[in-house]
Amino acid sequence: MTQQAPRSIQQIGRELVIVWPDGREDYLDLETLRRNCPCAMCKGEPDLQGRMHKPAARPYGLGAFLLQRWATVGSYAIQPYWQDGHSDGIYSFDFLRELSSRVETA
Repeated sequence: MTQQAPRSIQQIGRELVIVWPDGREDYLDLETLRRNCPCAMCKGEPDLQGRMHKPAARPYGLGAFLLQRWATVGSYAIQPYWQDGHSDGIYSFDFLRELSSRVETA
């Protein structure tokens, strides 16, 4: 199922608060959001044979968990801009909802 766009997204302190059309509210810690960045640089990407190539682990620098802003990508995602300059991750609304569910059950 493709998740509808949130009614509201806002940063409150060290959390991103997402209010969904069905009334559910998710509170995602910014560090959790960054550590789960879905970009190829952070999570890796498959080669032509389908083998996953994961980049070498990089330490998170100063400002890695400080969100400067985010932009909406079409009607399906957001793109966070982190204080350390990282902005390659595009977080689909489906991914955000699933990540929130995983965090709740952990």
